Amino acid sequence: MRHREYKTSARLFIQQDFCADDTFSLNENQIHYLRNVLRLSSGVEIIVFNSKDGEWLATITRLDKRHGEIALKKELRPYKQTSDVWVAFVPIKKTRLDFMLEKVTELGASKIIPIRTEYCQNTRLKYDRMQAQVIEASEQCERLDIPDILEMQLLKQFLDNFPKNRKLIVCAEKGETTPIKQIVSELKETPIVILVGAEGGFSDAEIELIKSYDFVEMVDLGEHILRAETAMIAALSCYQLF
Repeated sequence: MRHREYKTSARLFIQQDFCADDTFSLNENQIHYLRNVLRLSSGVEIIVFNSKDGEWLATITRLDKRHGEIALKKELRPYKQTSDVWVAFVPIKKTRLDFMLEKVTELGASKIIPIRTEYCQNTRLKYDRMQAQVIEASEQCERLDIPDILEMQLLKQFLDNFPKNRKLIVCAEKGETTPIKQIVSELKETPIVILVGAEGGFSDAEIELIKSYDFVEMVDLGEHILRAETAMIAALSCYQLF
C-alpha cells in the first residue's frame, strides 16, 4: 500500500477538467459524504482527481445542507494510468458483483466488460450503481483514474470484435489449460484481457467457440474450483506480480 504524502480527511473524484484556482460545485452525494459522514466543514483541505489531470489539493469553500463548493490549490501528483489490463466477466448476483467491481478497481483494471453467456445470472445491470462502485473504490485506493465500464456484450460479439493487439486470458475450469503464472509471465509485454465465466463456467459449446480464436489462452488457477469473483481476483493478482 502506497503511503500518501499529503494527509487529508477525504479524496473525491471530480468529473471536470482541472486548472489552478478553479472552483467546482459538489453533487448531492459528495455533499452528504463530506458533511454527514466525515463531518467536515468549510476551510478543510481534501484531495481530488479526475482521470486526466492528476491528483490535486483542494479546499472546501462552502458546505451546507444543499450546497457544496471546493477550490483547487495545487497539483500533488501528475496523471499516470494505473495499468492497461482489461477484465471481462459474466455478471453475478448483486452483492458479489459489487465486491468484484471494488476489487478489480483496486487491482488496476482499466476497462470492465460485462459478457452475456448461457449461464449468465444477472442480465439487468444497474450501470449507475456500477459506476458508483468503481468511483468509490478508486477514491479509497488512491488511483488517479477510474476504470471504464462498457455495455454488456454477447460472448460471440465480444470475441468477434476483440482488439488485434491484445491476448485473451480465459480462466477455465475444464479442458486443456496452462497454469496462469506461465502465461502471464510469457505475455508480460502484451496487453491482455482476463475473462472469467459465470458460476457454472462456460458451456461446452462456448468453450469450443472461445478456443476457435487464435488470440485466446486457456488458463487454470490451480486445483480448486473458485467462485467467479475469487477467480477474477486471483487472475488479476497473478498478472500484477509480473
